[in-house]
Amino acid sequence: MKRIVLCPNPMRDAQLRHTREIEARLKTAGFAPTVYPLHYVTEDRAEPVGEELKALHEAIKSADLIICLGGDGTIMHLARATAPYEVPMLTVNLGRKGFIAELEAKDLDKVIEVSAMEHYRIEKRMMLDVKVSRRGQIICEEYALNDAVTRGATRLIDMEVYTDHQLITKFSGDGVIVSTPTGSTAYSMAAGGPIIEPTAKNLTITPLCAHMLTAKSFVLAPDRVVRVKVTLSGTKKAFLSVDGGSFDLEDRDEIIVTQSKHITRIVKASERSFYQILNEKLGEEE
Repeated sequence: MKRIVLCPNPMRDAQLRHTREIEARLKTAGFAPTVYPLHYVTEDRAEPVGEELKALHEAIKSADLIICLGGDGTIMHLARATAPYEVPMLTVNLGRKGFIAELEAKDLDKVIEVSAMEHYRIEKRMMLDVKVSRRGQIICEEYALNDAVTRGATRLIDMEVYTDHQLITKFSGDGVIVSTPTGSTAYSMAAGGPIIEPTAKNLTITPLCAHMLTAKSFVLAPDRVVRVKVTLSGTKKAFLSVDGGSFDLEDRDEIIVTQSKHITRIVKASERSFYQILNEKLGEEE
């Protein structure tokens, strides 16, 4: 029997109304789904933690399909948990924009129809490996589906950005974003970065409010190694955000970003193209 795991964000699915309806309909169709509500940090972000994370990993290991119900933040954090297990994820948007999600809350019939399929159309999304090096030691390692953002806490910070040890740019500013194609429609786009098809394989570097006229976005080949070196003088503070998390940085920390061996497998359940979704979500169509 197909093993289906439902992962809702309780702040997006009030009283798990949509989740329970899907669960009941899947049972009627002969499946035995399990439900793992994700701990929520804020209304937008949901991620498994502690014992909940352990239980979710055990469920995912033997799952054939994950159904994620929430906004893009929920999908991103679930993608990090599922990445090592190569389990496809059917995404249902219960958030606002929902660039990553394939279906909307009104598409529950489609959720059941796709869940019952023997084979899925899969869209493979590139992910990032993100590390922080401090005095030659790796002190933090994360995955990202969207982006890794280096930011000053309250003031401008000095940054040097390298690829394969060659200097790309050096500037003072609010920060810098290293994003995947999936992340190109998120913070990077808002900061003036390019929009890239989600199935492409590129690394995009987008400065944040750089105090330099020549500081522009760069699109790099996927095999590049991006290094961001941070200089924090005086009482300046900075942090690293990996798909919405937060890690405090120190002076001369180095953020290393590479293409991950892991990918996120999104089940293609809609006939809408990326461009249709983009136009709808950006309000260019009625």
